[in-house]
Order: sequence, then structure tokens, then C-alpha cells
Amino acid sequence: MADNEKEAAASGNKSGASTSPIVLVALLINSLGLVAVSFFLFSFVKKESQKPSIVDLVKQEVAAVEDHGGKDESKTKHEATATDGQMIGLEPFTVNLAQGDGPRRYLKLNTVIKFDKDLSKEELEARKPQMRDSIISIINSKRADDLLKREGKLYLKEEIKTSINSYLMTGKVLDVYYVGFHIN
Repeated sequence: MADNEKEAAASGNKSGASTSPIVLVALLINSLGLVAVSFFLFSFVKKESQKPSIVDLVKQEVAAVEDHGGKDESKTKHEATATDGQMIGLEPFTVNLAQGDGPRRYLKLNTVIKFDKDLSKEELEARKPQMRDSIISIINSKRADDLLKREGKLYLKEEIKTSINSYLMTGKVLDVYYVGFHIN
């Protein structure tokens, strides 16, 4: 009886202790892969955290404008070389805002966009639907509380400008002007 127990214990140790070298190699490769992915993820997050956010850039732009008595010298120089560009009014927008804690709200927006002289009339007409769509999408993501503040309005202008510039091939947007801005 004691011999049977010893044999069972010895055979149990052999089957439990013997692991395939293939499993060990796979485990090692898996561990190295996990370490490599973790390293690359960490370095990517570190690099992204060092980039300034769009909010910081807009705040710097607003601070620069306020420091120069309301005049942005870089824009003034650029606009002087562009000799005023083209002013194009878009059809008015009525867009639902993102719903916060309160009732549904919407924005009635009437804009005039200032393009440089390089923009052709053909491209402008061809890109108008894309411009309108991007502006509507941007406004849909905003809450009324965000747009009631001065910084929110300036940030919206910068977003509209960047969005439209991403579609244009020949010209670019110099500025966005609010002709009508009503939140209801």
C-alpha cells in the first residue's frame, strides 16, 4: 500500500512538473511582446501629453490679442499682404446644441468668412456643402454654456477655420466673423 502511494505521488510529480518547452517559449515570447507593447504605449502617451492642446493654443492667441490692445499683429501683417481677401457670407444656420442638464437649446448663427485671394470661385462653390456640414457637426457637439463665454466663441471660430481649411486646396480661411449669434 505504501508502495502504491509512493508510485502515485512519483507519477503525479512527473506529470505536473514536466512542461513542454514549446509552452515555455510561447510564454516567454508573449511576455516580451507585452513588455514591448507597454513600452510603445507609454512612449506614445508621453509624447502626446507634451503637445499643447487646442484649448491652450486658443488661450495663448486670446492673451496675445489682449496684450496688444485688441490687435493681433501677426494677423494684421498677414491680412495686409493678402490685401483684404474675399468676404463670403454663408446661409444662416439653425443647429441643435448638445444637450446638457437643461432643456433642448439651439443656435441661430449667421457667418461671414474671409478667404485669401487665392481661392477660386469654382472651388468655393464646390466646397460649400462640405463647409456647411462641418460647421453643423462642430456646433452639434457644443453645449450652450460653452458658447455663451467669450473663449467659447473664439474657440468655435478657430474650429470652423481649421475645419474649412482642411477641405480647401487653393485658398485658405483668414478669419470667421459672426454676423448673427443667437442661442435659444
